[in-house]
Amino acid sequence: MKNGTLKTVQAFAPATVTNVSCGFDIMGFALETPGDTVKLQLNGTREVRIVEITPASLSLPRDPAQNTAGKAILAMLQALNVTIGIDISIRKQLGIGTGLGSSAASAAAAVVALNVLLGEPLSRQELIPFAVAGEAVSSGSAVHIDNVAASLMGGFVVVRQVRPPDILAIPYPKDLYCAVLHPHLELKTADMRAILHQHIPLSQAVAQWGNIAGLIVGLIQADYALIARSLTDVIVEPIRGQVIPGFSAAQKAALDAGALGSGISGSGPSIFALAVGKQAAQYCGAAMQNVYEQLGINSDVFVSAINPRGAIVTEKDG
Repeated sequence: MKNGTLKTVQAFAPATVTNVSCGFDIMGFALETPGDTVKLQLNGTREVRIVEITPASLSLPRDPAQNTAGKAILAMLQALNVTIGIDISIRKQLGIGTGLGSSAASAAAAVVALNVLLGEPLSRQELIPFAVAGEAVSSGSAVHIDNVAASLMGGFVVVRQVRPPDILAIPYPKDLYCAVLHPHLELKTADMRAILHQHIPLSQAVAQWGNIAGLIVGLIQADYALIARSLTDVIVEPIRGQVIPGFSAAQKAALDAGALGSGISGSGPSIFALAVGKQAAQYCGAAMQNVYEQLGINSDVFVSAINPRGAIVTEKDG
């Protein structure tokens, strides 16, 4: 396979909220902002190099094989039997261990940019395994593709199957907004997975399945009362919530402010709240941030509609 006429491609991939309370490892949606930008430029050699990472304070690996964006690119080039030299520049709006799919966003932006650089030989779903290979560098050996799927595909998605990826888009009401509070705390995804129980009672599993089904039907039918009843996690949140300072108080504050539901984004520490309309989501975000101000913990709040596009190319040059 030969690359096309382009020499430079830049792509942006959005942050994501995954699990969405009851949908552990299978549900997620894309945000409008924040996100990561990856720029690829042919360098005239046979070497893949990471030439820039901003902000430099993140101290991310410069070795492509140890970097989420670099590893995704290496995996894709190998699978397509393409040998070209690429300089990679990464600009991150997301820190490490945010619970907002930081590693997935970098990997998703990288494979979207490379796909365009090579003349778009692959579909979005076909890009997923390569982005997953990149994300695995930071998230450990467990294979979970909800962040990558939501960032690449956009919208609200459910992962029916991991191998091969089978990603289903869920229709959702367009006035559904999300407030995400990111406290300035770092929790490693691998550590937050390690504390989970490997076996659960059947009664809990049945309750969780009911909530997943209810959430999907609620989204499709724009039934906000059903969405609110279904945004309940009886398996993961009770464990992870105990190790996130301020989580219970922030969740209650969001609900008191009018949220349909609130929960842990990904493995935390970020907390999401779904609401009807942008203004309602802003109230929820402010209420959650007030909790962390009282705790003396700095935080950022992002308010976003669900992003229907996912990762996009923002620049290309021949």
